[in-house]
Amino acid sequence: MEAKRLLSGKEKKIKRKEVLEKKKAIDEIIKKASSVKDHLVSFPPFCHYERNGLSVCLESGLGDQLAPPVKKYIQNLLKVNMEGPYGPEWQMEEKVKRREMVSPEAHYIFVRQSTNTTSNENLSTKSEETTYPGQTGDRNRLLETCTQRKGLGKFLMQLIELIARKNHMGAVMLTVQKANVLAMNFYTTKLRYVISNISPSRVDPLIGAEKSYEILCKTFDSEARAKLEEKQQDDG
Repeated sequence: MEAKRLLSGKEKKIKRKEVLEKKKAIDEIIKKASSVKDHLVSFPPFCHYERNGLSVCLESGLGDQLAPPVKKYIQNLLKVNMEGPYGPEWQMEEKVKRREMVSPEAHYIFVRQSTNTTSNENLSTKSEETTYPGQTGDRNRLLETCTQRKGLGKFLMQLIELIARKNHMGAVMLTVQKANVLAMNFYTTKLRYVISNISPSRVDPLIGAEKSYEILCKTFDSEARAKLEEKQQDDG
């Protein structure tokens, strides 16, 4: 009996060590991926999108290196897009979101409308020379609602998934407001994302019912998929 207890304790110690080593390996993968300043370099075909009447170019950016006009613009855009869907939760969430948007870990892909100049000239334009909606000139402006229903969203999500795979990520995760039915259908129907096991509705249905959002994910490797399926079966 004593030997059995000792063996059990040894097994637990080994198991704990394996978990810690695995967590360390995952942290290293995430750290390495976050250190890449420009993920677009690995995917030249995705630097431009010319379909369905759209002609745009893509460029990378980092949260702690945003020019003041860009920072102000995207933070205003965040409020316009998210204040309604978040409802009463927005007052508490806004400060958190604003901090996250300008952190060193925040990576951006900016979509800018192409001009008559070559794409290379557009991509090399300095941020100080770039104008944004509402500013004089409107050159190389960031895009908004005029790009909807033209395939750009699917194109960008395909790029995100390619970046995740290249950097050895097991899944892509995102948050969608329940009130945004079009977005929810886009991710779950067209892109085949599913509700994650860490989404409030999966963790606790009662708490989930009070939350305004769901966390969706798409898994790439068998291990990540197995964990998701295991959790779904337990919930079922």
